Amino acid sequence: MTAEHQRLAVNATKAIPLVQWGPYLSERQWGTVREDYSNNGDAWHYFPFEHAHCRSYIWGEDGLAGISDFFGNLCFGISLWNGQDAILKERLFGLGNPQGNHGEDVKELYYYLDNLPTHYYMEFLYKYPQQAFPYEQLREENKNRSKQDPEYEILDTGVFNDNRYFDVKITYAKESAQDMFIRIDVTNRYSQTADLSLLPTLWFYNRWEQGAFRQKPCISYINKNSVKAEHERLGDYYFYFQNPDKLLFTENETNTEKVTGAPNKSIFVKDAFNDAIIEGKNVNELAARKAGTKVSPVYQLKINAGATKTVYCRLSSKQVDAPFARGFKDVFKVRKQEADEFYAAILPKGMDSEKANIQRQALAGILWSKQYYHFDVEEWLTQSDGITPVSVSKMSGRNNDWKHLKNQDIIMMPDKWEYPWYAAWDLGFQCISMAVVDPTFAKHQLQLIMREWYMKPDGQLPAYEWNFSDVNPPVQAWAAMQIYHIEKKQTGKGDIQFLKKVFHKLLLNFTWWINRKDVNGNNIFEGGFLGLDNIGVFNRSFHFPGEMQLEQADGTSWMGIYALDMMDMAVEIALEDRSFEDMATKFFEHFVLIAESLNEHGLWNEEDRFFYDVLCVTGADPVPLRIQSVVGITPLYAVSTISKKAMDLLTDFKKRVTWFENYRKKNALFWPNEERSQDGEILLSLVPKDRLIDMLQRLLNEEEFLSEGGIRALSKYHDQHPYSVTVDGNIYSIRYDPGDSTSDMFGGNSNWRGPVWMPINFLIIQSIRRYGEFYGDSLKVEYPTGSGQHLNLEQVANELSLRVVNLFEKNEEGARTLYGDYSWFYKQPGNEELVMFYEYFHGDSGRGLGASHQTGWTALVAELISEIGERKETISDRSTAVPDKILE
Repeated sequence: MTAEHQRLAVNATKAIPLVQWGPYLSERQWGTVREDYSNNGDAWHYFPFEHAHCRSYIWGEDGLAGISDFFGNLCFGISLWNGQDAILKERLFGLGNPQGNHGEDVKELYYYLDNLPTHYYMEFLYKYPQQAFPYEQLREENKNRSKQDPEYEILDTGVFNDNRYFDVKITYAKESAQDMFIRIDVTNRYSQTADLSLLPTLWFYNRWEQGAFRQKPCISYINKNSVKAEHERLGDYYFYFQNPDKLLFTENETNTEKVTGAPNKSIFVKDAFNDAIIEGKNVNELAARKAGTKVSPVYQLKINAGATKTVYCRLSSKQVDAPFARGFKDVFKVRKQEADEFYAAILPKGMDSEKANIQRQALAGILWSKQYYHFDVEEWLTQSDGITPVSVSKMSGRNNDWKHLKNQDIIMMPDKWEYPWYAAWDLGFQCISMAVVDPTFAKHQLQLIMREWYMKPDGQLPAYEWNFSDVNPPVQAWAAMQIYHIEKKQTGKGDIQFLKKVFHKLLLNFTWWINRKDVNGNNIFEGGFLGLDNIGVFNRSFHFPGEMQLEQADGTSWMGIYALDMMDMAVEIALEDRSFEDMATKFFEHFVLIAESLNEHGLWNEEDRFFYDVLCVTGADPVPLRIQSVVGITPLYAVSTISKKAMDLLTDFKKRVTWFENYRKKNALFWPNEERSQDGEILLSLVPKDRLIDMLQRLLNEEEFLSEGGIRALSKYHDQHPYSVTVDGNIYSIRYDPGDSTSDMFGGNSNWRGPVWMPINFLIIQSIRRYGEFYGDSLKVEYPTGSGQHLNLEQVANELSLRVVNLFEKNEEGARTLYGDYSWFYKQPGNEELVMFYEYFHGDSGRGLGASHQTGWTALVAELISEIGERKETISDRSTAVPDKILE
């Protein structure tokens, strides 16, 4: 057992399986719904980036490469100044949604290099220009670009040309759970000497102005190399640092003069260090002060070309006389070695270094995504931030019906800058990647979103803070089974108690779907946009006036998937607790009825051999929306097998299933795809075998869904064949759009009309593999369609995995497909191994798009790499004796 596994074993015994200190500091608190106290719900303008350095937050903190305790009380991060900027570089810069030509977007270069689940070792790399940071250039150029233009990125500005920048690498190594060493390495990548001001900064989250404490916390001077941080809940901590040029104190309180025009109570405000370093303002007063709620030692570094200067700090709950005693640097070597041993133990053996590097950074990213998230909706609605009074409009506005929601937890974020709030279905995918490194925390996270202070009393799960009532695909049951099997594979024992807890809560949520999203009671479901933003011709969450209703192929399929996963869960539990047998039967029957509606009630188009949404208007024929998208592929995800052993042991379940099948077939009623293998295993799926084959023919066609980087969200068929429909005299259209979104739907910052999305590809690959494990060589399909090459479905799943993984791997020229035109930068010495995990990928070129650090669900690539490692067979390994036609 590795040292990290031993720490995880201790963690697993806690009620909340967390260490006290980790990368829990947000990367963006400004522009969030939580900090929006406006009358019109305009979060981006109410708390813009321009206020972030001088205005205190209500619901959290943010910083650069930072850490905090798990209540966010005491925070540490770094601040930088290159001698040119108008503000200190204290946090990552990006465009708010109204500023970007494709919505919000971070405009920085930073990388999560390494991390352990207990955060005993962490690495973060930030690239800081030596010229003035191009804030205005990025704003103006993106403002002037149209939706048809690509985004203007920081590498387009020229500030990184000629390597004129600093590499700032922050490494954390814990001596113990409450004792952390910090190493800050600053490397001058330019050919000439350059100056840099470095401010390792410690501060308290400002909760005292909201009356949260009896006593205001305080950071006080001990000597020139240390301070003491006192907090009534956290206790005492000591911050040690090597000899600085200056030591500055201030308060983490709003500069009201800059924000509202009201005079400040004192000069000791949040941005006092900013004005001191850049303008030389009040330097003596800040240096003379011996206490505050924010402190920074200041290092004025002159770094020769190609050289590195290092500054060490230490944050500890214990007072020590010699914080940097001889040999202290060894802690970094030891923790790095422990990290190497941990990943060697959990990742596939014999993996080539390229794939291993991608895996390690993907998993590091998912670990860095943990963030302190604090939001009490009732308090937010009814109280003021001290700047804007409570308004009647806010009480009836965004999230007003979620007053029960009271969140204060460490949660995985989809992207800590772009999406610094949890999202229900993102979290389901994230938990799968997390289960690889820390299954206990993955289980905790999945259950957390179902707890009473998250889930509505009626069973609805919160979607995300911009609109908790939006509906995401219900992937929680599927994710629970994935986590269960990952842990069982690691330990040899499945956690049945976990499944029971999840099952009880999901029973409420499933009932909510049945009661709220099946308007006609016919097992055909709505659901709205279902997380797929602009995939339809119109906003699928919009309710048309009059007697008009959208029946959704994916909404119905997701409920079929949900029912099948709940059945799987009940079967697994029933093998130990027979009282769950009835629930297995209940969800099996739900699945049959949903499968009937999906296949028999108009969602399947016989002419196109594809599933479509259907627009139903009273008094008129239903209109199938003949859009070939992943909406129609979703039924493929519903596939499961039941072993003969389970059927033989669960006699009541077997009896009911047999009776139900005989009854329906006797009365000429629909029966879903059900096949039995020679050893008695039963396959269940939403899609009959003949329809599966036809759908795969489209899915694996490079002129339709199949791209070099995986499966597109919308078929390329619509490039030459746009689709339009007229509703109430308005024409709605859609065509293949492989890159950034060219529509404003859902903010216009993500696109489902052609790009490749990791979670969808992961679901498709997993489902095809499940079919393949059952059918074996008895079912082969042409791959790619039209190639004349026929593979079984396990082989198809392997090939699809390779296509996705190839987006991340270096090619013969040393370029990674996902970097596109920016490959020049990532071929430079020192940058070759850096990998980013984008939100989605261009449907033709494979270039990374959207959020650049959505390691949340894009970290699933690590699991695909593992599966490739376990199944080494590729086309070149296969027998040439393949059939010339599809075998059934």
